[in-house]
Amino acid sequence: MVELGPFRVYSDGKTLYKNPYAWNRVANVLFLESPAGVGFSYSNTTSDYANSGDRSTAIDNYVFLLNWLERFPEYKTREFYISGESYAGHYVPQLAHLIIQGNKIANKTIINLKGIIIGNAVIHDETDLIGMYEYYWTHSLTSDEAYYLMKRYCDFSPNATSQSSQCLKGSNEVEVDILGLDIYNIYAPLCYTTNLTDLPKEASIKNFDPCSDNYVHAYLNHPDVQEALHANVTKLSHDWEPCSNLITNWTDSATTVLPLLKEAMANAVRVWVFSGDMDGRVPVTSTRLSLNKLRLPVNTSWYPWFVNDEVGGYTFVYKGDLTFATVRGAGHQVPSYQPVKGLALIQHFLSGKNLPDGS
Repeated sequence: MVELGPFRVYSDGKTLYKNPYAWNRVANVLFLESPAGVGFSYSNTTSDYANSGDRSTAIDNYVFLLNWLERFPEYKTREFYISGESYAGHYVPQLAHLIIQGNKIANKTIINLKGIIIGNAVIHDETDLIGMYEYYWTHSLTSDEAYYLMKRYCDFSPNATSQSSQCLKGSNEVEVDILGLDIYNIYAPLCYTTNLTDLPKEASIKNFDPCSDNYVHAYLNHPDVQEALHANVTKLSHDWEPCSNLITNWTDSATTVLPLLKEAMANAVRVWVFSGDMDGRVPVTSTRLSLNKLRLPVNTSWYPWFVNDEVGGYTFVYKGDLTFATVRGAGHQVPSYQPVKGLALIQHFLSGKNLPDGS
C-alpha cells in the first residue's frame, strides 16, 4: 500500500486512491505475508514465533503456494515469478530453491517458475556490510577518519565474534553521523508528525509522502477494513503493525544466498537484481560487491537504460541470464520513490527483454 500495490491510502487514514503504476497492470500479483506473525498472518502454535528462521519461512511459503494452486488450479500452468526486496533477498532465492527441487523430485512442473527479481536485497553478509560503509563515505555521510578506521580495523567476515576498539570507534562515529537521516533514502524528507488529517490532503504518486506508513497503519486498524479483509484479528494480541512484534527469535540466517542465485540460473530461471541508488541500508555498492563474488563473465556491458527519454538507471547482464540494474533516484523501496521506473523495470523483467538503451 506504499509501493507496488493497486491502492495508496490518503492522509486521513480512511480512504484510498488508485496507483496507476501498480504492478498488477502487467501481471496477476499475489502478496504473501511471511513469516507467520507478519501483518495479519499468524500461527495457532505460539512457539512458532520463537522459532522463525530462513528455513521454516521457505518451507511455509512453499507449502502455501502448493495449497494455493490446489485451491485455484486454473493458475497451475501459468508462468510464475517471485519478487521481493531487502531481507527477501533471502526469502526469494530460498523459495525458488524449494520449487526447483520439488519439480525435480516429482519429475514434473508443479510450479512453473520462470524468474526471480530482488531489489536492494541482502544476499551476502560480508560484502553487504562493507558496501554499506563504503556508500556512507562516498556519499559524504561520514568522515575520512571514521571510514579509514572501519576499513582498516573491522573484521566483516561472518565468523567474526568481536571487534577491536578502533573498529568500534569508527562504527560509533558513523552511527552518530547518519542520525537525522532516513537511511532508506538518504535524500528523502522525514515525517515529522503522526497526526492524520480530517480531510485528505492532495496526494501524489510520483512525490512520495514520507508519512505514508502512518496512513496505512491507521487504515489497516479500522475494524471495518479488517472485517472486509477477513483478517483473523481475534487470534492476534496486537494491532496491525508495519513490523511484527510477535516474532521474538530468528533461529537461522544464511550468510550468503549466492549459491542459490547460481542454482536458479543453472535451471533456466531468469534472475534480476535491482538497486535504488539512494538507499543507504542495502546500497548499490553492497549489491555490486556481492554480485562480483559470483565471478561471472559479462554478457552485455554497462549502459544507461531509459524511461520516457530520461535515464532510468544503469544496467548490465552477466552470462547465464543474471541482470543487474540500478534505479536512479530511488530509495530502498523502489516503487515508492520511482513508480514509473519501477513499473518499467518489472515489465521488462517479465518479458525477458533487456532494459531499453534509448536508441
